[in-house]
Amino acid sequence: MIRPRRMKRVELTVLERDVDRVIEALGKRGSIHLSDEAAGGEAGNGKKEGASKPAGPTAADRLQRIKDIAAGLRLALPGEPGADTRLPGAEDAALLDSIALRVDSVTRREAAAMEDARRISEAVSEASAFENLHAPFSDLEQLSYLTLRIGRIEGKKREDAVASLKDRALLIPLGDGDRLIAASSRKGRFALDAELKKAGFVPLAVPEGFSGIPADMLDGMRARLAATEAAVEELKSERLALSAEIGPLLGKLCESWRMAAAVESLKAGLESTRSAWRLTGWVPAAELRSLAAELKRIADGRVAIRSFDPDEVASVTEGREKVPVSLEHGRFVGGFERLVFSYGAPLYGTLDPTPVVAVSFTILFGLMFGDLGQGAVLLLLGFLVGRKGKSFFSSFSRFSYPLIAVGLASMAVGFLDGEVFTDDALLIRPTRFVTGLLTGHPVDRVLHLMPEKGSMDKLFMFFAFTVAVGVVLNSIGLLINMVNQALLKRWDKALFAKTGLAGASLFWYALFLAVRLALGGSFSWFDVLGLALPAAALFLGPALWRLISGQRPVLEHGLLVFFMEGFVELLESVSSYVSNTVSFLRVGAFALSHAVLSFIVFTLSGMVASNAPGGPFFAFLVAVFGNAVIILLEGLIVAIQVVRLQYYEFFSKFFTETGVEYAPFRFRREVKS
Repeated sequence: MIRPRRMKRVELTVLERDVDRVIEALGKRGSIHLSDEAAGGEAGNGKKEGASKPAGPTAADRLQRIKDIAAGLRLALPGEPGADTRLPGAEDAALLDSIALRVDSVTRREAAAMEDARRISEAVSEASAFENLHAPFSDLEQLSYLTLRIGRIEGKKREDAVASLKDRALLIPLGDGDRLIAASSRKGRFALDAELKKAGFVPLAVPEGFSGIPADMLDGMRARLAATEAAVEELKSERLALSAEIGPLLGKLCESWRMAAAVESLKAGLESTRSAWRLTGWVPAAELRSLAAELKRIADGRVAIRSFDPDEVASVTEGREKVPVSLEHGRFVGGFERLVFSYGAPLYGTLDPTPVVAVSFTILFGLMFGDLGQGAVLLLLGFLVGRKGKSFFSSFSRFSYPLIAVGLASMAVGFLDGEVFTDDALLIRPTRFVTGLLTGHPVDRVLHLMPEKGSMDKLFMFFAFTVAVGVVLNSIGLLINMVNQALLKRWDKALFAKTGLAGASLFWYALFLAVRLALGGSFSWFDVLGLALPAAALFLGPALWRLISGQRPVLEHGLLVFFMEGFVELLESVSSYVSNTVSFLRVGAFALSHAVLSFIVFTLSGMVASNAPGGPFFAFLVAVFGNAVIILLEGLIVAIQVVRLQYYEFFSKFFTETGVEYAPFRFRREVKS
């Protein structure tokens, strides 16, 4: 176990001309955890003294415009800035405006053509339904989609009418003269009549008995539909070509404006004057020197940097702010870091429990999931998800080392209990060779988890071993808590709490007494003192601490309440220690259930092989399916049980108060190799 990295409080004062470049450097470096005031909290009013709302579109507006353009072109955008992204300049804004004009033109024309094609298609569909209908032409005016007008327009006015009505109606010649038929949607009939009137349209009387829809009209409508659909396809091709051309450019612009939007959002919460900005946050002490050198280089020395230890910051000493916690681990231990932070961050200055979590999680999982073959599958899966590059497995890369660790542990326990893919016979000869070589007494398997004649004692010993593992883990949790409370100078909790020295002494002596009695020892007079002294310390803890610290004991709520509180504290301590210890019997129970389930799969496979037609093939399928179920289902259950033991039995000993996780301001998510 180690303590979190030492942190420094940093205050940066930056000139107006340099603030964007400084924030850009901070976001790329990812070193500073912004304080509340720098992140737009209570201390940051988010207003620049004497400044008005900036003219023109903001970075957020530009970013939204890029998203709208991408949506119009059916393009995917990067989710975060690239490593080489820079803040956008005037040329980027001009390029974005140029792209927007081109895209708007194409998408607008494509949308208009698609709407035109839809409208004409509806008209053709309805008119075609009456192509062979011998109903009076006048009755067709009742169509729900279509309005028809037959008449004559002379000379130049006809061309003007065609031009003015090209997007709202069809004008189809009837023969070689000036006669024509006009068709529009039902809701556009008033506009049609108005334009026809301007063009000098002269209605023609439809001959009595004339029925159906003229063939010329249908042919014209279908030709217009084909031309419009061809225009839609042409515009679609133009859009796809434009997407291929500007896609990479738009992606780069998106990255730049994402960065600019993040800078803009941060600046909205910073303290500032007309000429300078102030930014405060926390930086790992080991990185402060290099950070200061980089910022001074970027700003040509025009940046003031002040740093403070946590005990020099009033908000920290007064309890109004917690110092962020940053843990530094190797690859193996770092793989279990998220398990700790999912429960809570350790307080700054206290011990880091992650190394203990890494080791205990691996051991507990291996004990409950012992199988050489199935463990090898987890090991292989760990290597797969840890491979670099983009693939389905790479999204689970943070689980690589935990999977490798639990895979190796499961393989080790699987070798001890003689199981490989549920088969308990394959490892007999290797086990006899190894045990004979090491001890001179070869055995078929070291661990006997399946209840068998003559092996029950070994099974009970295994359960006792799992309880012993729980005792060790609980004891480590108690030691961590006592050290943490001492580091925080909370001596009353370090000495007299149920997870302090008094509670731990009661727990340890009770275990010592239980083991001694189990081995044939007897209860002695000093055992009374061994149990009574820590129990009295728990019972009288608050009063004893006041005496030790030079204060006068005070019974605020009376003597009866004082005794009731002491009794409840003692009872709760005893019950929690008993339950926390017994809880580790589940490790043995799940190990036994794993062995039983493996036995069932192996036995069923053997029965199929010897009795069913095509037995070996179907036995193989049963074995594959059974192992897959065990790996997926029981593997998940075992993982949940191990997490539960960590949370409720181990973390509960010292995680009485959580800290704040170190979350530096950065443009890109941190990628750990």
